[in-house]
Parts: sequence; structure tokens; C-alpha cells
Amino acid sequence: MSSAEIKAIAMLLRARNAIDERIADVVGRPVVHGHLSDWIAAQVFDIALEPAANKVVDGFFRSGPLAGRSVNIKHYTRNQGMLDMTDSEELDTYLVMTGPRGGPSGSAGAYRPWSIEHVYLFDAQGLYDTLHAEMRRIGVATSIPSRYWDQAEIHPVSRNANFPLSAEQTAALEEFRAGRV
Repeated sequence: MSSAEIKAIAMLLRARNAIDERIADVVGRPVVHGHLSDWIAAQVFDIALEPAANKVVDGFFRSGPLAGRSVNIKHYTRNQGMLDMTDSEELDTYLVMTGPRGGPSGSAGAYRPWSIEHVYLFDAQGLYDTLHAEMRRIGVATSIPSRYWDQAEIHPVSRNANFPLSAEQTAALEEFRAGRV
């Protein structure tokens, strides 16, 4: 163990804690991965978030073509073709924001910056029914074939005609791309 490495990590964590405190002041929630992504999605997609944590429904679209429909918001630092799913009938849609596609699944030495490179909108019941008919296991880390990801993409390429993005939404999402300064 190196004393210099311990001191460096402690210093970096103090800086990170100060940044997290500033973010929490803005979003009004603790800075944990799920809360931050839910808040960003709520701002960009006009979603009323549920006040209490709910494992199935994170909120409801307030406007647009999905007004009144329930949504479960996900964010993954990489799109590895997996989606945590449920069979709940109260869920209408999955809004999934991801970092880049692919990449290593392990964590050793992997730096995964928090970013939004792609956004997907899935019809929850339709996806469940399709995967169930294909005899796929559904639950945590459900493997979703790439053709379904492609069909559901709404950003940066708009392939899902059911949810076109406005110029303002596109610009907001671009703010979260990796490497942006």
C-alpha cells in the first residue's frame, strides 16, 4: 500500500463529494446513479417523477405522444444489450439512456464515464410479449437482441417514429455526450 496513493484517492473523493453535494442541491435528491438519471430524464422528456421510490414505475409522461403513460427510466454507462425488465402490467414504457455500445463487461481497470450517447424507448408490454414468445428469460439483465435496440432508438438516430424528439430535447441530450467540454 502506498501512502501517496491513499492520500491521492482521499483528496479526489473529497473533490467528488463537493461536486455531488452541488448536484444534490440542484436535483433535490441524493446523487446516486438512478436518482440522477431519473431527474435528467424528467427534465428532458417532461416526466412527472413518483415521489417515492417504486421498483416498477418511475413516473408518467406529462406531455407529448405518451402523455399519461407510465415509464421506467434506466441508465447504463454502456449498452451491452441488457435491460432489467419486469412483467408488471402497470408499466407502459422503458426509457433507456446509455453510454457507448459494447465494450468490456468486467470492471477491472475499466473507466466508464457517465454519459448519454444513445436513448431508447421501448413499449414495455410489447417487448415483454415478444421476448416471452421467443422463449427468452425475462428479469434482471434480460438479453435484448440488437434489432430491438435499433428499432427503439430515439437519439442520436431517430428510428422510433412513435416518439420524435424536439430540437430542444436533442440539444439537451447532446450536453451529456462523453468528451463534451
